Parts: sequence; structure tokens; C-alpha cells
Amino acid sequence: MTGLTDILKNTDIIRSSGPIDISIGKLCFDSRKVQQGDVFVALKGTQSDGHEYIGEVVKKGAGVVICEEWPGLAQGSCTIIQVLNSHEALARMASLYYGSPSEKLRLVGITGTNGKTTIASLLYQLFTNLGYKCGLLSTINTIVVDKVAEASHTTPDPLQINALLSEMAEAGCEFAFMEVSSHAAHQRRVGGLKFAGGIFTNLTHDHLDYHLGFREYLMAKKLFFDALPGDAFALVNADDKNSKVMVQNCKAKVYGYSVKAMSEFKGKVTESHFEGNLLQIGNKEMWTRLPGVFNAYNILAIFGAATLLNAKEDELFAEISKLESVSGRFQIIRSNGGVIAIVDYAHTPDALENVLKTIREIKTDENRLITIVGAGGNRDKTKRPIMARIAASLSDKLVLTSDNPRNEEPESILNDMKAGLDPILVRKAISIADREEAIRATCSFAEKNDIILLAGKGHETYQDIKGVKHHFDDREMLAKYLENK
Repeated sequence: MTGLTDILKNTDIIRSSGPIDISIGKLCFDSRKVQQGDVFVALKGTQSDGHEYIGEVVKKGAGVVICEEWPGLAQGSCTIIQVLNSHEALARMASLYYGSPSEKLRLVGITGTNGKTTIASLLYQLFTNLGYKCGLLSTINTIVVDKVAEASHTTPDPLQINALLSEMAEAGCEFAFMEVSSHAAHQRRVGGLKFAGGIFTNLTHDHLDYHLGFREYLMAKKLFFDALPGDAFALVNADDKNSKVMVQNCKAKVYGYSVKAMSEFKGKVTESHFEGNLLQIGNKEMWTRLPGVFNAYNILAIFGAATLLNAKEDELFAEISKLESVSGRFQIIRSNGGVIAIVDYAHTPDALENVLKTIREIKTDENRLITIVGAGGNRDKTKRPIMARIAASLSDKLVLTSDNPRNEEPESILNDMKAGLDPILVRKAISIADREEAIRATCSFAEKNDIILLAGKGHETYQDIKGVKHHFDDREMLAKYLENK
């Protein structure tokens, strides 16, 4: 069994009561899962506070309680340990509980508003193709070598992260690539992990329903870079003005990638087509199957990170050109009648603008651009009118519809979006709350050479309505309704 003192080595203790030199069961932060001898970590969350369940877990036989606030109860035989930050303590304890698995891998974290999934997934694909055993933790899935499981969060909780990293290490993985969300950084889910490198993509409007403002969102991302060790690398998008703030006081060695500013890994798009980009890096050219300037940034981040992980340049040029687009990211479906449909996960103003601008740069005058987009319920409401305004401005026709309405009424979300349209833009827009009906209607009036952008859900295979996840796949819907077009 694991000893309590073994997992407390990296945790700052304010005070304690009861024995510490004891064996423990498992680590828990969900009071419902606590059993005899387990360690319960009381976490303060957005929906509930674990401190409210301390009395309950003590009665259930918890051997240890880790908390920020000293509980007013008779502890009996239970050991109570007060710490400054329970989230940080859980992460550090979880790492030691699973044998510090991140130290047995070369772990790279990717953070930023857009591009995290693409970069993490393509790095996994690239290093696998180069002959290495790898692991992946992404929004879409988790992969241990070739064992794939669907992901529930962009960044899992510390227990899941370390369990997966331990599984990767035991499977002989040399590299692991993971997305680091702002929620995860703020909640210290990646505390205690040793990173070989970190990548910053960009910072734009998102998650302001959770963070109290853009500054707090920025500082949450910065926490990840603040914690990088001196022997790691920090690879940042030098064209994003927030990159300088991100690496202030960062102990890791800092590098940049860009298409505008001077940087160690600078590139230029020389040709762009729906099938991909011709990208110049240094004095060499590379064909990639990912179109658009936003994907040029993704490729440069991958190239830069792989170079810093000591991959050979000639191999990188050959293998990166073979990389396939990530599921639900600028995924193209063509009808027999000449309609082009594009499915993309773009669900922030910046991501939507990037995708629409990419399409407009590639399309010709004979292509009419029709955008179908919504906004998620119970999430940042301030981005809704902005997204509608961007979509209407850059499209010939706009269809506003549901995304994942969750516990909000779809019509209320659509009204928030329509508030961003002036009298001229509103003429381009129609509202169809039912997402399937919106897709069916758009496909019915689409003509040869029209381009349909179906944005927001990408790889997702469900629609979240009133707490129930119904099967829904944008790609299936487009294939169904474009069959006879």
C-alpha cells in the first residue's frame, strides 16, 4: 500500500492533526467514492464545495482529509491536514501516488484559445509516424500508443491525468502531448507534472463566463508557463501580442514561431487551396494538407516543437506533408452536384473569423459562402453577438441555429446572437432553431459551387439539450442532406 508521507513530499502543510506515517487507500475528491482508509481532498468548485462533505466522508471511514479550511468536527481517528490550496495539493499528491509518471516521458503541453487540439493531435500523429510510442490527451480523445478512448474534458482531473501518464509510461511511450485549458491551469490540474515543453497558440475572447475578465483568462494561461522548469522549452506564437506576457519570468528557454514577426521558426504561405497550403519555412518549401493561415501557425508550432524535441529537419519536412486534418477541423465534404461543405469546430469569434477568412481567400467569385452557426448555452454570452456579426459580415448568407443549448432556450440564444446584426447584416440572416432542420434547409437551397460552412460542433457526436446528450453528428447530417445535391 502507499504511505501518506510518500505522497505529501511536495505539499506545503499549514497544520495537521492525527498520524501521518500511515498507509492509505485511494485518492478521492468525490465524496461519493470515498471508502475506508481513503484520502479525501476537499476542493472548492464553481458548483459545490468539498469542505461541506468532510463530516460525511469521516463517517464513511476516510483515513485522511486534506482541506483549506480547518473543519469544526471531532476528528476521531481521521488525520486532518490543512493546506494553502487543495487543488494544488491534489495535483502534487496524484503525481507521487502514481509514481511521478511525467518524469518518465517527454511531456509537451499546448495552451491557448484556438489550435490546441490540432497541434496536440498532429504532434502525436507526427511522432508516431517517426517511429516513437506516444500518448495523447486532447479534447477529442485520449490515446495510449494505439488504444483510443473518448475524452470527457479538454484537460482531465489530476487523478485521471496521472493515471493515463502512468499507463503511457508502462506502455513504453517516449512522448506525450496534452492540451492544457485555462480551467485546468487555474484549477492547478497540471500541478506536479514535469513538462519537457509548452506551446502557446493565441489568446482571444473565450471562457469569460468562468474567468472574471480577459486579464484573469490571460493570467490563468500564464500559470502554465510560470511553472515550466529551466530545462524545458516555451514555444510561443510571436505574432500574438499576449505571447510576451505569457513568458514573462518564465524559467524555460523561450522560442517563437510566426508568419509576420521575426522568430526562430518563421513561415510564409505561398499558395493556399481547399486541399492544403504550400508553406515556406526558412529556405525550404513544404506542402501540407491543412489549408489557411491559421493552419500555417499550427504547422509552424508542430515543426518548432518537433525540432526542439530533436527530430531531424529532413524527416520533418517529409512527414509533416503527410499529416491528415484532425477530425472536425476544416473537414471537407463534397456533393456529387458540386456543393462544398466544411465542418469546423470554430466556436469562438477569432476561430470563426479565421475559418471564414481562409475560405474567402481560397474561393472564387462563383462560390457563394453560406454559414450555419450557433452558440453554446450556459456559456459566455458576450461572444454571441460578436460571432453573429463576424459570420454575417464574411458570408453571403447566414443561418443562425442551435449549438449545444444545454439548459437555455435556443430562441433566447439566437436573440443574443441577432443583437449583433445591424439592419444591413440582418437581411443576410435567417434563424432556424432546430439544428438538423437548419442543415436540411441550407442543403436544399444550396446550388452548384456554393460553399457551406457548418461551424461550432466539429468532431462532437452529440447535442446537449436540457442535460441529455442526443446523438448528433454534423458530418452525418451533411452527408444525408447533400446526397442528392
